[in-house]
Amino acid sequence: MPLATLSDVLVPARDRGYAVAGLVCLGWEDMRAFVAAAEAEDAPVILQAGPSCREHTPLPVLGAMMRHLGERASVPVVVHLDHGYTMDECRIALDSGFTSLMYDGSRKPLAQNIDETAAVAALAHGAGISCEGEIGFVGYADGAASDGTDPGEAARFARESGVDAMAISVGNVHLQQNREGGLDEARIRAIEAVTDIPLVIHGGSGVPVAQRTHLARTSAICKYNVGTELRMAFGAALRDAVTRDPKRFDRVSILKETHDPVEAAARAVIRGMGRV
Repeated sequence: MPLATLSDVLVPARDRGYAVAGLVCLGWEDMRAFVAAAEAEDAPVILQAGPSCREHTPLPVLGAMMRHLGERASVPVVVHLDHGYTMDECRIALDSGFTSLMYDGSRKPLAQNIDETAAVAALAHGAGISCEGEIGFVGYADGAASDGTDPGEAARFARESGVDAMAISVGNVHLQQNREGGLDEARIRAIEAVTDIPLVIHGGSGVPVAQRTHLARTSAICKYNVGTELRMAFGAALRDAVTRDPKRFDRVSILKETHDPVEAAARAVIRGMGRV
């Protein structure tokens, strides 16, 4: 199937009341399992190359791997740059075959964030692909604190940046290993009352599954980024494979054993997106 852009999958999601899983990839093993999960669930999927992934593997290599999987998949696959911090990084992703660019200027002053994100959006749209931006800052578990999205600033950002999707800070936190918190639904309603753009939740692993599903069906949230819970599934499967036979050293045979558990975890994430 031809690769999809972010708009290709998020506009139908918004119109029909579900969300699409943005699954954070770290390598070939997990991205392959994510596509298998999407095919098993007959659902679109967004393969995401985030900063830690890019530190380990160059963008052109990631683009080639993701495109290889997506072009052979039976469901729509988006190849997405997650948290691009510079224009140069976004250009490299574009040249590497990515079909969606996320520029993160969330820690910069509003006007600068708008101007820089608008430049990336223009770059993306000129190439026929999509752009995601972020307004408000989504913090990190045991790290930098969040700065919640102001609805008035969100309305201006959506209007002036030209993005196709907007990531917001509404109680979500990156790298959270439990689901003890939850999203601020009142703030979400205030934001969607003044914008008509698909909304994105980063740090989706920390959101209770029931709330993910509820908001996917009843709000403008059309994309949840999920990474931590899938990395935990991969780590548990890898640890089990290594410790079960300490004499085994062939990494291919070891890594193969992560596929089924990661696929199962990704299928559970996809089923929680409200799609029926």
